[in-house]
Amino acid sequence: MDAYKIRRSKISRVFISHLHGDHYYGLIGLLTSFGLNQRTAELHIYSSEALPGIIHLQLKAANAQLPYPLIFHTIGSDRTLFEDKKICVQSFAVNHRIECWGFIFREKKNLRKIDPVTIKKFNVPTALYENLHAGQDIVLADGTFIKNDLVTSAVTNAKSYAYCADTSYFEPIIEKIKGVDLLYHEATYLQSLEQKAESRFHSTTKQAATIALKAGVKKLLIGHFSSMYEKLDDFKAEACAVFENTELAVEGACFLL
Repeated sequence: MDAYKIRRSKISRVFISHLHGDHYYGLIGLLTSFGLNQRTAELHIYSSEALPGIIHLQLKAANAQLPYPLIFHTIGSDRTLFEDKKICVQSFAVNHRIECWGFIFREKKNLRKIDPVTIKKFNVPTALYENLHAGQDIVLADGTFIKNDLVTSAVTNAKSYAYCADTSYFEPIIEKIKGVDLLYHEATYLQSLEQKAESRFHSTTKQAATIALKAGVKKLLIGHFSSMYEKLDDFKAEACAVFENTELAVEGACFLL
């Protein structure tokens, strides 16, 4: 987070897919670092029901007291985990050796963006802003009629991102992730090790790409590559043969949609 200038104070919610070490061992360090930095804002953690006991045991063993409220939420089913005016976060089950969850993050946007300069000229009261965001024309108290497109402009489409966590090839997720702008799907092995992937509840390059293709997503990121591979070129080549708009999920990369 330091390397990529991510502000810890902006983090209010943490989503843990499952309790294999590479997906949560760093959490206790983050939580205690928040405490050392005198965080006071509450922090919400979404996970399987076993995680609170693990975290509380670690804190007890270290005789550590957090100066902020730590609030746990058990995922437990395919459902909406969090929603506000800007985003909606939903969970969905994937197929791994232990209970494991994927997440869909759906951005919310107003239909129209208000032009602050023009709106000031017309002296439009803030009570009418919601109507303008919704694309409606308005009438002021003095009878002045204002067409919506005089004071607003279209916004970019809301984006959606699906994170599939660790999973074997599992077609039931297709309906859950259909049409998202960006899909992350693990591809631990090349296609030649399909049987090994299946036995370990992981996926191959072509399996990840097939899910993306069937779900009609716009872009696919593949990751969670086995450490047995020194180079990743073949991962992208195999996936692109099935779903062309595929990229490798490598640290520090940015993707524009």
